Amino acid sequence: MLDIKLIRKDRFSIEKKLKTKDSSIDLSQIVELDERIREAKTTGEQRKAQRNEFSQKIGELKRKGEDASALMAEVAKHAEEIHSTDQNVNKMEELFTLELSKLPNIPMDDIKIAESPLDNVMIKSYGEKRTFDFAFKNHLELNEKLNLFDFKRGAKIAGTGWPVYRGFGARLEWALINYMIGVHIKNGFEQWMPPAVVRREVMFGSGQLPKFDNQQFKIKDDDFHLYLIPTAEVPLNGLHADEVIADEDMPLKYIAYTPCFRREAGAAGSQERGLIRMHQFNKVEMFCFTKPEESMPMFDKMMLSAEEILEGLGMHYRNMLLVTGDMSFAAARTVDIEVWLPGQNRYYEVSSVSNCTDYQSRRSNIRFNYSEGRLEFVHTLYGSGLATSRLMVALLENNQNSDGSINIPAVLRPYLGGIDKLVPKA
Repeated sequence: MLDIKLIRKDRFSIEKKLKTKDSSIDLSQIVELDERIREAKTTGEQRKAQRNEFSQKIGELKRKGEDASALMAEVAKHAEEIHSTDQNVNKMEELFTLELSKLPNIPMDDIKIAESPLDNVMIKSYGEKRTFDFAFKNHLELNEKLNLFDFKRGAKIAGTGWPVYRGFGARLEWALINYMIGVHIKNGFEQWMPPAVVRREVMFGSGQLPKFDNQQFKIKDDDFHLYLIPTAEVPLNGLHADEVIADEDMPLKYIAYTPCFRREAGAAGSQERGLIRMHQFNKVEMFCFTKPEESMPMFDKMMLSAEEILEGLGMHYRNMLLVTGDMSFAAARTVDIEVWLPGQNRYYEVSSVSNCTDYQSRRSNIRFNYSEGRLEFVHTLYGSGLATSRLMVALLENNQNSDGSINIPAVLRPYLGGIDKLVPKA
């Protein structure tokens, strides 16, 4: 959530920056509400001061044995007015918090202003696209002989967009997850295993609510009102909600593997079939809590940890600095790491690393001792490290041979009993 002091200080500058993310943003209602709340609070404080003054005089009159009925009537009148004012302030503050929570984070000053993802800026490229001297297959065609996934039985169980991994497909997925966790632990991240469901306030704290409520899977019955997590970013951010992190404990570098759930499962057409976009997928997530001055150096470290995984797998990738209109709601800076999928003839994101500055910590009330007992909001950062579904597609399609077999990268072989090649069944 944004600091209202920033809007009070320079409303039109902040509005201009926010419009680069969402052109429909208008701060006039928030500014008006803020002014009305402050005026009502001032009025309420004045009435409380008068009530206290009258109460003091009533006491003096009673001690003297004089009539205090007129002043007592005045105090009763003030009490009613104060109660009414307080109720009005509470209602306005609820609306104010709701409207303020709908505003995205402010992009950093060096982010390119544009709306289309086509304007994202490539800032790094590693390796080269693989060229084939045979008619290569996409991951669905490869799966016909490899039997790694069962999309039909997944649909029978839960509907489209819920695939089943089977046999070596399940083992390969687990190998990827274990390899990624190992790299991050080596790089100083602490592993967590959070729940796959969270309370509404935890979703709010990470910026998923209220704006994206219709994109979430929910559990609603008489006993539970919970959300399936869209990413481990949500529970990891919630770990320290309403806490003051000790200065000596910062920065905190966390990772977690979780299944992730999202309602939107892709558009029609062959390029979005299979593992490209699903309702449930696996991901290892990085999440960090830092002091403000440490957040950009931490951003670079998170990028390096994600890149190390891809380079260990021998993957060609490119890093794209997202323009303002393509950035996530809570992010002030985002870089997507994309891999080349031959079967789709395009790049797809397998990691997205974001610096959220104090946006999430302000919503979740996560602070640290800045100096001399003064509390400041921490900066939070999150990043895929990595999402496995598209990475699995990239691994299969880029490591295929003309006979339909798949070369297994050396870094994964220790998790697969030393197997170096996946051979299709006759």
